[in-house]
Amino acid sequence: MKILFILAIIIFSFVGSFAQSVDEVAIRKVLSAQETAWNAGNIEDFMKGYWTSDSILFIGKSVTHGWQKTLDIYKKGYPDTASMGKLLYDLLEFKSLSPIYYFVVGKWFLKRSIGDIGGHFTLLFQKINGQWFIVADHSS
Repeated sequence: MKILFILAIIIFSFVGSFAQSVDEVAIRKVLSAQETAWNAGNIEDFMKGYWTSDSILFIGKSVTHGWQKTLDIYKKGYPDTASMGKLLYDLLEFKSLSPIYYFVVGKWFLKRSIGDIGGHFTLLFQKINGQWFIVADHSS
């Protein structure tokens, strides 16, 4: 009986770590799709990484709630492809908080003809209906 218990713990640990790595891969795909959309000059497709809800939280120069308000901030701050430049993420840390929440820390960098800029971000991802979405973003 003791051997079965130990075996069950080993199997559970393996399955748990595998599930986390699958989730991390899925989140990395969301962020990669955001880079691709941004670099194509498509803010609307970039926003597909965010949960389409009035409940999302975006913290930049101010605190904002809502998908549409977040989109408006991006469009105002980056009205054309020259201001958007080319986006590159440097993903520094992934932390599983629960089966449906992940915390991601990284750097963002925009290579632009009008002057490069960059900063850091923290993202809270939530798994909603089997897909990972950003529900909170603090970018500086």
